[in-house]
Amino acid sequence: MKPMFSMAALESAAAQVYAEMLPTPQLNWPLLSHRLGAETWVKHENHTPIGAFKVRGGITYVNELAAKGECSGIITATRGNHGQSIPFAARRHAIPVTVYVPEGNSTEKNAAMRAWGADLQVFGSDFEAARLEAIRVGAARGLHPIPPFDEMLVRGVASYALELFTALPDLDVVYAPVGMGSGICGLITVRDLLGLKTEIVGVVSDRADSYALSVAAGRIIGTETANTFADGMACRLPMQAPLDIISAGVARLVRVSDDQIAAAMRDYFTDTHNVAESAGAAPLAAATLEQGQLAGRRVGLILSGGNVDRDWFRQVLAGGTPQVP
Repeated sequence: MKPMFSMAALESAAAQVYAEMLPTPQLNWPLLSHRLGAETWVKHENHTPIGAFKVRGGITYVNELAAKGECSGIITATRGNHGQSIPFAARRHAIPVTVYVPEGNSTEKNAAMRAWGADLQVFGSDFEAARLEAIRVGAARGLHPIPPFDEMLVRGVASYALELFTALPDLDVVYAPVGMGSGICGLITVRDLLGLKTEIVGVVSDRADSYALSVAAGRIIGTETANTFADGMACRLPMQAPLDIISAGVARLVRVSDDQIAAAMRDYFTDTHNVAESAGAAPLAAATLEQGQLAGRRVGLILSGGNVDRDWFRQVLAGGTPQVP
């Protein structure tokens, strides 16, 4: 499959990202390696200015939009990290940003979006409802809609993968969470641009497994709900472009439960003293499930973000799993 973009375009996007943030580390944690029985490296996207990988795509998308000089306002929808990345990037261009979130969204992610300057609006019972309302309102008000997946977003996000594979080109397997697809599609594209043989394993929630269903069926399969506390993976309707890339580029997709994700959050804190949000811990949950296959291999885990509400994290550390309707 033809890559989404060229190496030159990726390097240009990475330069834009580094004008506003430092690269994040990839670290080998011996306790995690002992836990999995394999040399384990963590890509720490919880160490970005917004605590998640999404900031990279926000920077490149908004920079290119501003360079065209045609945008008086932006509108988008999110469960949280994308909705922080866009106002973060838009501040330097003085472009106002409206962000739609569903009811019951993370209170602390909502607060962070407002702090970055977003006009936050709450609508609908899940991300898909909020996304459709953002599209409707944007069209009525003449605002530029930023979708959850776009080549400009993926180019910026892919800078994390360039850092990882430049530092560790001989990784045997990398586990990455799957939400709307920008993170794992960036990972797949960079691997292919560099000509590496690394297996990429996508991780979905068993309560939001539309991408796993769609890859298996060879067409888009939506689900009625996506009621997982792993809000960054709460997708119930895939998009065709990321589905095509994921179908062609992953070795497999692994489903993990909310209980397994919560256990992985505890393991991250115990072994590294890093806070992992639910989607960020999902790759460790999947690697733990596949532990028997990992002996003697070099393993990468994408810790995509660390933005978890205090009340939820308190429940997790106490041995519980936050419940969503």
